[in-house]
Amino acid sequence: MSDEAGTPPTEIIVTEGTAPESTETVPSNSPAAPAEPDPKLENTLILELKDGAVTIELLPELAPKHVERIKTLARAGFYDNTPFHRVIEGFMAQGGDPTGTGTGGARDAGYDDLPAEFSPPGKARFVRGTCGMARTANPDSANSQFFIMFAPAPSLDGQYTIWGRVVGGMEAVDKIKRGTGGNGIVQGPDRLVKARVAADAPAG
Repeated sequence: MSDEAGTPPTEIIVTEGTAPESTETVPSNSPAAPAEPDPKLENTLILELKDGAVTIELLPELAPKHVERIKTLARAGFYDNTPFHRVIEGFMAQGGDPTGTGTGGARDAGYDDLPAEFSPPGKARFVRGTCGMARTANPDSANSQFFIMFAPAPSLDGQYTIWGRVVGGMEAVDKIKRGTGGNGIVQGPDRLVKARVAADAPAG
């Protein structure tokens, strides 16, 4: 299938579980249990790019399943060193596929596709810095591929899941190497050096 400039981010092929709660009790003479993570830090994603760090505010109130998937994959190191394989000037930068082909994702690692969590246009829109999830024509086919908007794209509103927004470092996103041709495929693409949840950052 071919893509023309300005077409929505897509994946060609389409593939969560919670850890059981511990029933173990803490003896009264044990040190106090660690404090719960700061909700703000738990919902902040840091992407290290070649031109600097990008801070993304995660939006679980809009897309809880997608936010959980992004955090799970980041913590597993899935996104580290993955390419921004499709980048269209004035539109968006797409990554999250380790194969760099646009057909890969985390389904090969056992992660099922996610049900759509589209936001009504009045609640959230695709504007500069919005982070969305790529999918096929099937609304419930998002998996690991994501995109970051360079500019507003009202045609995507209500059609793709919004899971975050850039709140710092957008200048590093702007420097991601662009692709060529109508589909924006990048030759020798820039890579996402590392993705991490801010709550996991080492102290100091």
